[in-house]
Amino acid sequence: MNEPERRPAAWERGYVHLYTGDGKGKTSAALGLALRAAGAGLPVFIAQFAKGRPSAERAALARLAPLVEVRPFGRPGFVTGAPAPEDIAAAREGLDCARSVLAEGRRRVVILDEAATAAALGLLDVEALLALIDAKPPGVELVITGRNADERLAARADLVTEMRAVKHYFAAGVPAREGIEF
Repeated sequence: MNEPERRPAAWERGYVHLYTGDGKGKTSAALGLALRAAGAGLPVFIAQFAKGRPSAERAALARLAPLVEVRPFGRPGFVTGAPAPEDIAAAREGLDCARSVLAEGRRRVVILDEAATAAALGLLDVEALLALIDAKPPGVELVITGRNADERLAARADLVTEMRAVKHYFAAGVPAREGIEF
Protein backbone atom coordinates (compact mmCIF):
# COMPACT_ATOMS: atom_id res chain seq x y z
CA MET A 1 0.00 0.00 0.00
CA ASN A 2 1.42 3.38 -1.00
CA GLU A 3 1.71 6.17 1.51
CA PRO A 4 -0.25 9.32 0.58
CA GLU A 5 1.93 12.22 -0.51
CA ARG A 6 2.66 14.55 2.40
CA ARG A 7 2.73 18.27 1.82
CA PRO A 8 5.30 20.32 3.75
CA ALA A 9 4.32 21.57 7.20
CA ALA A 10 3.80 25.08 5.81
CA TRP A 11 0.74 23.75 3.95
CA GLU A 12 -0.71 22.37 7.14
CA ARG A 13 -0.81 25.83 8.68
CA GLY A 14 -1.86 28.06 5.82
CA TYR A 15 -1.00 31.76 5.89
CA VAL A 16 -2.65 35.16 5.77
CA HIS A 17 -1.53 37.46 2.94
CA LEU A 18 -2.23 41.19 2.72
CA TYR A 19 -1.67 43.12 -0.52
CA THR A 20 -2.15 46.83 0.08
CA GLY A 21 -0.87 50.27 -0.92
CA ASP A 22 -1.75 52.96 -3.43
CA GLY A 23 -0.12 51.25 -6.41
CA LYS A 24 -1.63 49.07 -9.12
CA GLY A 25 -1.31 45.32 -8.78
CA LYS A 26 -3.00 44.20 -5.56
CA THR A 27 -5.83 42.30 -7.22
CA SER A 28 -3.47 41.11 -9.96
CA ALA A 29 -1.15 39.61 -7.33
CA ALA A 30 -4.06 37.84 -5.65
CA LEU A 31 -5.38 36.53 -8.97
CA GLY A 32 -1.90 35.32 -9.89
CA LEU A 33 -1.91 33.30 -6.68
CA ALA A 34 -5.38 31.97 -7.56
CA LEU A 35 -4.13 30.92 -10.99
CA ARG A 36 -1.13 29.09 -9.52
CA ALA A 37 -3.35 27.38 -6.95
CA ALA A 38 -5.85 26.28 -9.59
CA GLY A 39 -3.00 25.01 -11.74
CA ALA A 40 -1.95 22.84 -8.80
CA GLY A 41 -5.50 21.54 -8.41
CA LEU A 42 -6.30 23.57 -5.27
CA PRO A 43 -9.88 24.88 -5.02
CA VAL A 44 -10.16 28.67 -4.78
CA PHE A 45 -12.91 31.06 -3.66
CA ILE A 46 -12.75 34.77 -4.45
CA ALA A 47 -15.10 37.33 -2.91
CA GLN A 48 -14.83 40.71 -4.61
CA PHE A 49 -15.96 43.60 -2.43
CA ALA A 50 -17.19 46.90 -3.90
CA LYS A 51 -16.76 45.47 -7.41
CA GLY A 52 -20.19 44.90 -8.88
CA ARG A 53 -19.58 45.75 -12.51
CA PRO A 54 -18.64 43.02 -14.99
CA SER A 55 -14.91 42.61 -15.58
CA ALA A 56 -12.61 40.72 -17.93
CA GLU A 57 -10.87 39.16 -14.93
CA ARG A 58 -14.15 37.68 -13.68
CA ALA A 59 -14.98 36.41 -17.19
CA ALA A 60 -11.59 34.68 -17.44
CA LEU A 61 -11.85 33.15 -13.96
CA ALA A 62 -15.33 31.81 -14.77
CA ARG A 63 -13.62 29.51 -17.28
CA LEU A 64 -11.79 27.86 -14.39
CA ALA A 65 -15.02 26.83 -12.65
CA PRO A 66 -15.70 24.79 -10.62
CA LEU A 67 -12.10 24.86 -9.32
CA VAL A 68 -12.26 28.66 -8.99
CA GLU A 69 -15.41 30.45 -7.85
CA VAL A 70 -15.69 34.24 -7.98
CA ARG A 71 -18.56 36.15 -6.39
CA PRO A 72 -18.99 39.93 -6.60
CA PHE A 73 -20.41 41.74 -3.59
CA GLY A 74 -21.03 45.30 -4.61
CA ARG A 75 -23.05 47.54 -6.85
CA PRO A 76 -21.73 48.86 -10.16
CA GLY A 77 -19.71 52.03 -9.74
CA PHE A 78 -17.49 53.34 -6.99
CA VAL A 79 -18.40 54.12 -3.42
CA THR A 80 -17.75 57.81 -2.84
CA GLY A 81 -18.57 59.66 0.32
CA ALA A 82 -20.68 57.90 2.91
CA PRO A 83 -21.57 54.37 1.77
CA ALA A 84 -25.19 53.69 0.88
CA PRO A 85 -27.08 51.07 2.90
CA GLU A 86 -27.03 48.82 -0.21
CA ASP A 87 -23.22 48.99 -0.32
CA ILE A 88 -22.96 48.03 3.34
CA ALA A 89 -25.46 45.19 2.91
CA ALA A 90 -23.53 43.82 -0.11
CA ALA A 91 -20.23 43.91 1.79
CA ARG A 92 -21.73 42.19 4.82
CA GLU A 93 -23.23 39.53 2.55
CA GLY A 94 -19.76 38.98 1.10
CA LEU A 95 -18.19 38.62 4.52
CA ASP A 96 -20.92 36.18 5.60
CA CYS A 97 -20.34 34.18 2.42
CA ALA A 98 -16.56 34.10 3.02
CA ARG A 99 -17.16 32.98 6.60
CA SER A 100 -19.35 30.11 5.33
CA VAL A 101 -16.78 29.11 2.71
CA LEU A 102 -14.05 28.98 5.36
CA ALA A 103 -16.27 26.98 7.72
CA GLU A 104 -17.15 24.37 5.10
CA GLY A 105 -13.44 23.73 4.55
CA ARG A 106 -13.46 22.76 0.85
CA ARG A 107 -11.39 25.71 -0.47
CA ARG A 108 -7.63 25.83 0.00
CA VAL A 109 -7.32 29.48 -1.07
CA VAL A 110 -9.81 32.17 -0.07
CA ILE A 111 -9.33 35.67 -1.48
CA LEU A 112 -11.14 38.72 -0.12
CA ASP A 113 -10.48 41.17 -2.94
CA GLU A 114 -10.78 44.82 -1.88
CA ALA A 115 -11.82 43.84 1.66
CA ALA A 116 -9.23 46.21 3.15
CA THR A 117 -10.67 49.02 1.02
CA ALA A 118 -14.21 48.04 2.06
CA ALA A 119 -13.15 48.31 5.70
CA ALA A 120 -11.46 51.68 5.11
CA LEU A 121 -14.67 52.97 3.48
CA GLY A 122 -16.84 51.77 6.37
CA LEU A 123 -18.53 48.97 4.39
CA LEU A 124 -17.03 46.34 6.71
CA ASP A 125 -15.92 46.45 10.31
CA VAL A 126 -12.18 45.75 10.70
CA GLU A 127 -12.99 43.69 13.79
CA ALA A 128 -15.11 41.40 11.61
CA LEU A 129 -12.16 40.89 9.25
CA LEU A 130 -9.88 40.14 12.20
CA ALA A 131 -12.42 37.60 13.49
CA LEU A 132 -12.46 35.99 10.05
CA ILE A 133 -8.67 35.68 10.18
CA ASP A 134 -8.99 34.04 13.60
CA ALA A 135 -11.60 31.61 12.21
CA LYS A 136 -9.38 30.56 9.29
CA PRO A 137 -8.91 26.81 9.45
CA PRO A 138 -5.42 25.32 9.15
CA GLY A 139 -4.32 24.59 5.62
CA VAL A 140 -6.13 27.57 4.06
CA GLU A 141 -4.34 30.51 2.49
CA LEU A 142 -6.37 33.66 3.18
CA VAL A 143 -5.63 36.66 1.00
CA ILE A 144 -6.92 40.19 1.67
CA THR A 145 -6.37 43.01 -0.80
CA GLY A 146 -7.12 46.71 -0.84
CA ARG A 147 -5.89 50.22 -0.24
CA ASN A 148 -5.60 51.82 3.17
CA ALA A 149 -5.37 48.54 5.08
CA ASP A 150 -5.88 48.98 8.78
CA GLU A 151 -2.62 48.48 10.70
CA ARG A 152 -4.26 45.69 12.71
CA LEU A 153 -4.73 43.69 9.50
CA ALA A 154 -1.06 44.19 8.65
CA ALA A 155 -0.05 43.12 12.16
CA ARG A 156 -2.14 39.95 11.94
CA ALA A 157 -1.04 38.95 8.41
CA ASP A 158 1.90 36.61 7.83
CA LEU A 159 2.83 38.26 4.53
CA VAL A 160 2.33 41.95 3.76
CA THR A 161 3.12 43.43 0.37
CA GLU A 162 2.67 47.14 -0.20
CA MET A 163 2.22 48.28 -3.79
CA ARG A 164 3.59 51.80 -4.18
CA ALA A 165 2.49 54.10 -6.99
CA VAL A 166 5.52 55.59 -8.69
CA LYS A 167 3.90 56.61 -11.97
CA HIS A 168 0.51 55.84 -13.52
CA TYR A 169 -1.01 57.00 -16.81
CA PHE A 170 -4.33 57.53 -15.01
CA ALA A 171 -2.82 60.80 -13.71
CA ALA A 172 -2.49 61.91 -17.36
CA GLY A 173 -6.20 61.32 -17.93
CA VAL A 174 -6.13 57.77 -19.34
CA PRO A 175 -9.37 56.07 -18.22
CA ALA A 176 -9.57 52.48 -16.99
CA ARG A 177 -9.46 50.12 -19.97
CA GLU A 178 -11.26 46.80 -20.27
CA GLY A 179 -8.81 43.92 -20.19
CA ILE A 180 -6.07 46.05 -18.61
CA GLU A 181 -7.56 47.71 -15.51
CA PHE A 182 -10.83 45.79 -15.29
